[in-house]
Amino acid sequence: MEKILATGRRKTSTAKVFLIPNGSGKVTVNDRDINTYFGNNMRFKTVVISPFDYVKDQKFDCSVYVKGGGISSQAGAIRHAIARAIAKLGESFHHSMKKAGFLTRDPRMVERKKPGKPKARKRFQFSKR
Repeated sequence: MEKILATGRRKTSTAKVFLIPNGSGKVTVNDRDINTYFGNNMRFKTVVISPFDYVKDQKFDCSVYVKGGGISSQAGAIRHAIARAIAKLGESFHHSMKKAGFLTRDPRMVERKKPGKPKARKRFQFSKR
């Protein structure tokens, strides 16, 4: 079977995933191993590989290219992309990813700064006199 391509997003991060079925279970992020990319932080690694827990009988090789945002946002974008790629394999995979909540894009983004204000919602101090 050939590569499965999917895109995932969270905040300002965008991740492009190439999933190869019947692989060894290797995950590379921006041409680096997942352990070197995310360092010692296990939280981000578990976020990234969590969609693979729902397809225990199959192993995949995963190559990811991610840009934008911070490291937490990138981990969420990678998870979204991997889940979308797995969902393309079939209806049962799609159902399990949907039920786990991995196919829903997190819509929360930073609110834009408004004119006449120091930040998006903060106002300058009010002076009565």
